[in-house]
Amino acid sequence: MSFALQCSLLGDTEKVAAGPLDGLRRTELSRGAWADLLPGWVTGAGTLFDHLAQHVAWKAEERPMYDRVVAVPRLLRFYGEQDTLPHPLLPQLRDALTSRYARELGEPFRTAGLCYYRHGRDSVAWHGDRIGRGSTEDTMVAIVSVGAARPLLLRPRGGGQSLRFTLGHGDLIVMGGSCQRTWEHAVPKTTRLVGPRISIQFRPRGVR
Repeated sequence: MSFALQCSLLGDTEKVAAGPLDGLRRTELSRGAWADLLPGWVTGAGTLFDHLAQHVAWKAEERPMYDRVVAVPRLLRFYGEQDTLPHPLLPQLRDALTSRYARELGEPFRTAGLCYYRHGRDSVAWHGDRIGRGSTEDTMVAIVSVGAARPLLLRPRGGGQSLRFTLGHGDLIVMGGSCQRTWEHAVPKTTRLVGPRISIQFRPRGVR
């Protein structure tokens, strides 16, 4: 199966690198949940986007929904603990996050999941990463966004007022504490003309 991948139009030839993590800003949520934000953590994000768009073996998946099977509205790729990541910066990002959050998390980030949002019709519905230990334990999910900016929404599980984080261009968000159990997040569809975006999610072992 092949896909027509839409690459960056940003013309970004800057060196791909990560800056320090000392500029993280924490938003305390409720019920023990929090989110840390660091805009522009990765420089050369357009170059990284182009590399991932072209070199990752993207997969289109289908999932049952009610009485039918529907296409997942984004392309996916998952890298387990022993898999080679598709760009040399990615293990550096994972290790930097592990070093920054080692005391609070109590374990390293181990896996990487990638999502390719090709256009405004691609999205992810409200959910928490509760497959595995995330359903019963506090954990962390760190997301690096490259490509065009898209909103990531957060709301209390069961409904309530949402918070909006517009992520792209190398931005980092880390959702921690009880966030995956007590809050939900989503990337909504949009009818606006938006460019493609790739999110890179780092997780500890046993969290999906």
